[in-house]
This record gives sequence, C-alpha cells and structure tokens, in this order.
Amino acid sequence: MARRDITGAVDFPYLEGFAAGDAGVVEEVLNLFREQAAIWSRMLEPGNPGWRDAVHTIKGAARGVGAFALGEVCERAEADGAGVLPSVHAALDAALMDVAAYQHEQMLKSLKG
Repeated sequence: MARRDITGAVDFPYLEGFAAGDAGVVEEVLNLFREQAAIWSRMLEPGNPGWRDAVHTIKGAARGVGAFALGEVCERAEADGAGVLPSVHAALDAALMDVAAYQHEQMLKSLKG
C-alpha cells in the first residue's frame, strides 16, 4: 500500500508487478484509467441507456489497475441492475482518490531524486 494511499481501493503492488516495476508504464496505465473513468462515469445513471456498457468498460479497466473491489461492484451491477450504480460511483471515487494519492507520492519521490 502506498504511504499516501487513502482507502486501499487499488492494489498498487499488483499493478507495479504487472508492469515489471516500470514506473513509466504504471503512470501511463493510471492516466488511461483516469481518462476512461472521466469518460464513462458520466454514463453511470439509471436513465442512461449506455450505463451497462459503461459499467462493463470500467470493470475491465479497474481490474487492469488492481482496483478489484471496483471491478467486483461493476460485475454486481451487470448482474443485479441499476440499483447498484450508487455503489459503483462510490467504489470509482475511492479508486480515483487512491490513484491521485499514489501519483502524488510518485511525483514527490521523483523530486527527491
């Protein structure tokens, strides 16, 4: 867990291992996750006909970065319906908060040399 990790929503050691310790790859993957989240999260409303597509896409992206709880709640939304969307929003917010904290910590480390 990163020292500045806020919720534990993302398994950063998993992501770092998957990227073979390449900090550049980790940064790129996290930036892509944040971009996808910004695009797809707007669709996470029960009245939006594309909410299931959004949940499915976020599920895959979440699992790719190690946000396994978010992936699980997305899977539950796919199975149980739009009533789970508030939980998806909460899990996505937690994951994004941890990504921001992790990236901040990495930036501070790079400044120290």
